[in-house]
Amino acid sequence: MKLTHKLTLAFLLTSLIAIGLAAIFVGITTSIGFNQYIVDQRQGQFVSAVTDYYRLHGSWKGVDNALRQQGLLPPFVQPGSAPPDPQPFALVDQNRAVIIPGGQYQPGEKIKEGTLAKGFGIEVNGLVVGTVLVTGQTPARSAIETKYINSVIQSLLVAALGGGVIALLLGVFLARTLTHPLRDLTAATREMAGGKLEQRVPVRSKDELGELAESFNQMSADLARANQSRRQMTADIAHDLRNPLTVIGGYLESLQDGKLKPTPERFVTMQIEVQHLQRLVDDLRTLSLADAGELALYCQPTAPADLLERVKTAYQHQAEERGICLDVKTGTNLVEFSMDAERMEQVLGNLVSNALRYTPEGGEIRLSALWQDPGRLVLSVWDTGSGIPPEILPHIFERSYRGDLSRSGGESGLGLAIARSIVELHGGNIHAESRPGEGSQFVITLGLSTEK
Repeated sequence: MKLTHKLTLAFLLTSLIAIGLAAIFVGITTSIGFNQYIVDQRQGQFVSAVTDYYRLHGSWKGVDNALRQQGLLPPFVQPGSAPPDPQPFALVDQNRAVIIPGGQYQPGEKIKEGTLAKGFGIEVNGLVVGTVLVTGQTPARSAIETKYINSVIQSLLVAALGGGVIALLLGVFLARTLTHPLRDLTAATREMAGGKLEQRVPVRSKDELGELAESFNQMSADLARANQSRRQMTADIAHDLRNPLTVIGGYLESLQDGKLKPTPERFVTMQIEVQHLQRLVDDLRTLSLADAGELALYCQPTAPADLLERVKTAYQHQAEERGICLDVKTGTNLVEFSMDAERMEQVLGNLVSNALRYTPEGGEIRLSALWQDPGRLVLSVWDTGSGIPPEILPHIFERSYRGDLSRSGGESGLGLAIARSIVELHGGNIHAESRPGEGSQFVITLGLSTEK
């Protein structure tokens, strides 16, 4: 059964139960109230009739015949006939004897004083000459009264039937309205299963279903973007693999055919290409381990100043060759920080390598470290290079997002993605600040995961 049918049935059943209970309650209440009205009316008629009779005749003799003539008592019942209608009232004389029986009160029965006190006294000329007792039995309804009650019941049934039809229509409308977003989501997920990852569904409300639609749209956009990034990454890696392999293959083929002579310079060239392939393979392995949550960190107390000095030493020669000043600046209150020093050297090395690539001769690169409360270590790499365009800056940490100004890190386009993965494994974050022509600064903040 479809969800639309289930919701429609649920709305219909709920409405029918509510309408049915309301109709039953109204019917019972109306019947009870009408019966009480009949009792009160008949009691007034009965009291008025017996009072007038006693005032006219001075005794109770023959009062039953007079009441029958007025229709206030049922006629005599012949043997074998149907039993008489219930008598709602009994009449007791001044001697406490029942002269008109009814209900549990029998002819001639002596009534106790306490019971008489609950009745309605008949006074003539200031004297109590009798008492009317209510038997508790419902008097028979007249034809008009029965017709009235039947019309009330019919009206309730018609109202209940009309309410049921309206409830069905509203149930269908509400069910279709509630399930419309779900149908949109179902159609979109089928399109995604068919390979069309970027799907959008209309957000029709601001409730939970609207939030679900917004979340789906965000997920679809993220999946499409990730899929595009994966395709771009695959194409870029294939390109990066093809170039060194082409160089190595060409040299080997020429050496094998004797077209080229084996010289140290040619072997150095092939060795450089092999190293490039090895770096690419290492980058891919690092990213795959980070994605699987298996990139192990070996954290130990490390002096930030020593870490920066090691990175400076590793890249000092390249900086001098390009005429770039590579400097280290540290705060005075630095203390040892628990980190994987080798991995953090890899991160800072990627950043310095990028800075060297985009900083012109005579420029400056500065490695810095400072301590911030509460318990946070901030590392940064600042340069006076060409800067990063604003439209590129938000994407530089994405895999294989590269270009002449993308600062993606290395030729594989994976350097900054690896840097971000390593920093996040340390419980920190990394971000870039830059303006075209004014240089760039990459800031690493560690210790965020320990904040309360």
